[in-house]
Amino acid sequence: MSNLFWLTEAQMDRLRPFFPKSHGRPRVDDRRVLSGIIFINRNGLRWCDAPSVYGPPKTLYNRWKRWCGMGVFARIMEGLASEAAEQKTVMIDVSGHAPLIRACPRKYLKAHRTASSLAVKKGGAAGRSGARKAG
Repeated sequence: MSNLFWLTEAQMDRLRPFFPKSHGRPRVDDRRVLSGIIFINRNGLRWCDAPSVYGPPKTLYNRWKRWCGMGVFARIMEGLASEAAEQKTVMIDVSGHAPLIRACPRKYLKAHRTASSLAVKKGGAAGRSGARKAG
């Protein structure tokens, strides 16, 4: 696959200070795993569809899940945003053609919902009509 994503060494140098310390066994290659996590999210793939060059899908998922729970990715975003003289919002750009991490001179972050999350809202018309038929 020619369109694989890899973090550069310069990007890794900026991110490393935010990584949690490794306790016990050393972690699997951070660059490989984080590049795989970004590739999966950028392309909207399932974990099991990760190219094998990033390692086992379970490793990618476990790191993503563990670091999300520990707030590592939130600290990375906050830390990168605080490096600027002007308060900015930092977001991951998943368009594939723009830089990985971009700073925006806004004080808020707009989150884009996926089409699937907008399809049926909880308690929406489809849910109520189904309840009427059953009742």
